[in-house]
Amino acid sequence: MFEKYTARYWHDVVIALEAIMSNKMKSTLTALGIIFGVAAVISMLAIGNGAQQEILDQIKMVGVNNIVIIPITNQEAEEDDSGSGEKQTKKYSPGLTLADAEAIKSVVPGVESISPEVTVTSFVQQNGIRYSAKIQGVAVDFFDLYNLPLEKGSYFNDYQAEHGVPICVIGSNIASKFFNQTDPIGEYIKFGTIWLQVIGVLKKTDITVSSFDNAGVNVYNDNVFIPIKTMLMRYQNRAVSATKRGQSATMVFFGGGRITSSTSTSSSTQTNYNQLDRIIIQMKDTELLETTTELLSRMMLRRHQGVQDYEITVPELLLKQQQRTKDVFNIVLGAIAGISLLVGGIGIMNIMYASVMQRIKEIGTRLAIGAKKSDIIAQFLSEAILISVAGGIIGVILGVALSLLITYFFDIKTIISFISILLSFGVSAAVGVIFGYSPAKGAAEKDPIESLRYE
Repeated sequence: MFEKYTARYWHDVVIALEAIMSNKMKSTLTALGIIFGVAAVISMLAIGNGAQQEILDQIKMVGVNNIVIIPITNQEAEEDDSGSGEKQTKKYSPGLTLADAEAIKSVVPGVESISPEVTVTSFVQQNGIRYSAKIQGVAVDFFDLYNLPLEKGSYFNDYQAEHGVPICVIGSNIASKFFNQTDPIGEYIKFGTIWLQVIGVLKKTDITVSSFDNAGVNVYNDNVFIPIKTMLMRYQNRAVSATKRGQSATMVFFGGGRITSSTSTSSSTQTNYNQLDRIIIQMKDTELLETTTELLSRMMLRRHQGVQDYEITVPELLLKQQQRTKDVFNIVLGAIAGISLLVGGIGIMNIMYASVMQRIKEIGTRLAIGAKKSDIIAQFLSEAILISVAGGIIGVILGVALSLLITYFFDIKTIISFISILLSFGVSAAVGVIFGYSPAKGAAEKDPIESLRYE
């Protein structure tokens, strides 16, 4: 019985295929809607995915995946009155140190890069010229973390960073000020009492620097970057030698071999005893931020002897913007896909209706010689499905080719996803069923006698 029905309906499919082949032009025009619809879906989704990825990457570069730890320096090293006439001192904390950054890097999972930082403002000198600048002690990961590309030279390597070599990477304004006529690579500049060898020059920031400079915003063009250990060994290393912050505290500074110290004996004096100004932690994935922040909070509290003399900051607004960007792109891309395939489906339905009107006599003849209504439905539905599937295959090939051509000729990033190909092809087949059924059912409802009389 099953074989009988299979043979019967396979015969209807063969008739549909013969009808398509005998009307190549009409069948091609019918398929064009699906071909261009599927091609448009794949290429537009590829462009949209590429644009979405670029925007999300730019948001990530700004710091959406970053966790910032900064010290709280306004806490006074004072003694508390317990109310019983006895004075109790606050717990001792070593402050924000390089050891914190090293512990985070070795213990916390999912860390992409980490950069402990110390910033000092002073003057850069070279050949009698003096220029105000910021010198930043940073880690090797700093330049990737902030997406600071080089114009020439190189970044400092792991060996130079580990051994505190007196080298530097300078901003474009520093290079223009001191080395306008010469190549700065290999030359020396003096910061404080230390001579630093220039090994790299950063590219100039693309934004309008003058307006930001006037607003007091740092855009890295006036900065000198040195390894963090060079900063701690040769310039400044804030440390507390006393176990009680309310008592004598020694601040140690290094400069050209000279060691100077300042001692505070007053409990009301606020002293920045933190070795670092901040620690920037970049996570591999945004989804790790919440759990990592909780882990960091517990870890830092334990390392600082229960003293919360630090602040952990997560870029909440950037996270919201990232999610908003994803939502907008999903809506836009979904609308593009839906409209494109809807247009193709309407095209198939219209042409199939026209095909039914042109072939009324053929329908009447088949019904008169014993064909059932289900045979007529199977025939016209098979035509719509075959045209849709063929159009879907051609559209997939055309869409992939268009995406590659757009990337090659217009330098626009495109990302072709397997899901978009599967979705567009699946919908194209579904379009053949959905939009082909109504004309097929209409053809099957024709009266055989009236169909044979139709002119």
